[in-house]
Amino acid sequence: MSKQDYFSQHGIRYIDYKDAEVLKKFINSHARINSKRKTNINSKNHRKLEEAIKRARFMGLLPYVSR
Repeated sequence: MSKQDYFSQHGIRYIDYKDAEVLKKFINSHARINSKRKTNINSKNHRKLEEAIKRARFMGLLPYVSR
């Protein structure tokens, strides 16, 4: 029996770039995107997550770099 990822557990079908609080869970203290292995997210959702984080950064909702 495999683990379910965060989005499957919470019933999230669409990973929204405007939901910055959820996206912050998947970036580290330096504002880098965590790996699939560390976050236990499947490949399909991880690609969608990366896209959402990059869009949120472009819109100014998330930082590119944190000091």
